[in-house]
Amino acid sequence: MPGCTTCGGAAFYTRRYSGETLCVECFKKSVVEKTRRTVSKYKMIGKGDRVAVAVSGGKDSLSLLKVMVQLYAPRRLPIAAISVDEGVAGYRDEALEHARSLCSELGVEHTVVSYKEMFGFSLDEALSWNEERDVSSCSFCGVFRRRAIDEAAARADATVVATAHNLDDYVQTFMMNLMHGDVARLGWMDPAYADGSFRIRRVKPFMEIYEEEVALYAYQSDVPFQSVSCPYMHEGLRSEVRDYLNAMEATHPGIKNVLLRSSLDVISRYSGTSGKESVPCGSCGRPSSGGLCNVCRMKATIEEHVKSRP
Repeated sequence: MPGCTTCGGAAFYTRRYSGETLCVECFKKSVVEKTRRTVSKYKMIGKGDRVAVAVSGGKDSLSLLKVMVQLYAPRRLPIAAISVDEGVAGYRDEALEHARSLCSELGVEHTVVSYKEMFGFSLDEALSWNEERDVSSCSFCGVFRRRAIDEAAARADATVVATAHNLDDYVQTFMMNLMHGDVARLGWMDPAYADGSFRIRRVKPFMEIYEEEVALYAYQSDVPFQSVSCPYMHEGLRSEVRDYLNAMEATHPGIKNVLLRSSLDVISRYSGTSGKESVPCGSCGRPSSGGLCNVCRMKATIEEHVKSRP
C-alpha cells in the first residue's frame, strides 16, 4: 500500500471513492476539516449561537462532541452537551456513563432529560404492548426523542442543536421518505432549512462523512464504543435500507456520495414548498402541522394501552 497522499507517512486508510490514502493523523484531520467545511457551507452556526451537541453516548455523537469542541472552543463559541435517557434497560445506562465521562474530560456542561420525567413512562414501558401495535419502536421513540432533545436544549439555553447524523443516516432517511411516499417531507431535509416556529435550529455537521469514517475516527481518538446495541434497532425499515446501501457501496465505491448529491438536488427543489404552516398543538401548545402534535397523539395512544394493562 502506498504512503499517505498528504504527508507521505505510513498508510492507514484508503478512501475507495476518492483514491486518497491517509495516515492516522491526516485521516483524523480530514474528518475535522470536512466537518468544518460542512458547517460553513450550509451556514449551520452563526455569530452569537450557543451550540448543544446531542450526545447519545454512542460513537457518532461522542465523536461529534470531540470534533465540535476542537473546532469551536478555541474561538470561544460555547459548546454544551445534551442527552436523553429513554429508559431502555441494559442499554442506556452504559451510554450515559460514556457521555458523562467525555463531557467531564472536555469540561463541557451536560444536561440530561428522561422520558420518564417528561412523559410519565420509560421507552420500555411505552413499548410493552408490542404484540398489539403496528407502529415500529423507532417511530415511537423518534417522536419522543425529538421533543426531549428540544427540552434539553432549552434547559441548556442553546440556539442550535447539532446531531451526529452522518452521510449514511442522511441518505437512508431520503430513501425511506421516498419508500413511504412522504415526498412533501423532503423539503424539511434541506440542510439550510429552518422552521421559524421552532426557536432552536437543528444541524447535522457530519452529514457529508461516511459512517465508516466516523467509526474509524472514534477508534483512533479513543472514543469508547458501546458494548450493547439498542434492543429495538432492527424493527424498522431503516435496517434493511442500511444493509442494501452498504452492499451497493461495497460493489460500487462512492455510490453513497452520488446519492447524497442527488438527494440534495431533489431536496432543494422541495425546500419550503411543503405548504404546511406550523400551528400550536391543541393540547400542549407546541408547534404542530395541525390539531394534536405527534407527541400528544402517540402519548395518548401509549397511555391508553399501558395504563389498561394489569
